[in-house]
Amino acid sequence: MAEKENSSPETPSLIPSLPEDIIIDILARVSRWEYPTLSLVSKQFQSLVASPELYARRSLLGCTEHCLYVVLCEGENKRWYTLGRNANGNRSLVRIPSLPPLTRGESFLAVGSKIYVFGGTNDTSDFSIDCRSHTVQPLPSMPLPMSDTRAAIIEDKIYVMGRLGDFQNLIVLFNTKTNMWEPEILKPDIELHGERRSLDSCLVGGWLVLANKMYVNDFTNYCLIYDPKENIWRPDDTLRSVKMPTACVIDDMLYYFPTFLDFTDNDDYVAINIRTYDPKRSCWGVVKGLNKLFSKMRSFRCIHAANYGGKLALFYSGRYGNYCTRYGNYCTRRDVRSKKKIWYVEILLERRHGGKIWGTVEWCGKVLVAKDSCNVLKCLNVIV
Repeated sequence: MAEKENSSPETPSLIPSLPEDIIIDILARVSRWEYPTLSLVSKQFQSLVASPELYARRSLLGCTEHCLYVVLCEGENKRWYTLGRNANGNRSLVRIPSLPPLTRGESFLAVGSKIYVFGGTNDTSDFSIDCRSHTVQPLPSMPLPMSDTRAAIIEDKIYVMGRLGDFQNLIVLFNTKTNMWEPEILKPDIELHGERRSLDSCLVGGWLVLANKMYVNDFTNYCLIYDPKENIWRPDDTLRSVKMPTACVIDDMLYYFPTFLDFTDNDDYVAINIRTYDPKRSCWGVVKGLNKLFSKMRSFRCIHAANYGGKLALFYSGRYGNYCTRYGNYCTRRDVRSKKKIWYVEILLERRHGGKIWGTVEWCGKVLVAKDSCNVLKCLNVIV
């Protein structure tokens, strides 16, 4: 009797004993933002939120979401992060320690739920990351062991450009459907004044795909367009001033964050506005409604833009707020501590009457404080 009186009643299970396929169906309808919390409920949930079956069901139900992955340079290291949302609605960058370390000069490209990484040196391997489970799979060996690669995708084919010894701007194609390299190796010419010539300058800038054509800068910030159908480069004056990392394409429109160098501090930049370019109408415009945002962005550097499910995402390191003493349009005081902070801005875009683009800041704030100076190297939008 004493044992019965002292023994406490068994705690009922908080998790209903449902068939696993029903649990998966329920979890598939829950936002992926909540998965880190759900994984703490039990070992079963921890396994389910990382299972291929769950993400297959999410895709079938049309419950996929856009997620941002960020590569940060922290001192001598390059690390992977993902943008998470806290319980109070704030955002933060969460490190992904399970992903492999990076070396130098890699190129990154997001396609659906995968991120493709092409090596930046001749002796590095190429691989893909399945962002649903954060697993890594090696890719077949590149036809040529190129370095300083750049990658862009057009119609299921990834165009990877790099250099092999003295040969610059070679292009190889990776088919995302067959997961194989195409046998053809391209070395496009450039058309100048109606004549085709060999392209010898090194195209070291970022890539951008607009209207199924690739735009890239050379080391002098000169803009060239590559037309895959003709396999030829042509100079372009329209986007000559565009810094590709500060630009992205949303709904076939180019959004560009122009900056100019601050003469008093070689590491800081000052924003002007966000400009748009419509390739169909061949005209420039400005995103309206963001003056309050720009008035607070006093000192920043290394801006990167991304299409975040139709929204404009901006990452930058620097200051937000009235922290910088100014003279005219220039900052006059340098703050090294600002280089240890990463800020994030999420902007909802809306086309109103007359075709004007208006922006509404849905969230803006600090998402990371690092021990060492840090810069955003790349931000990628994946669908999971």
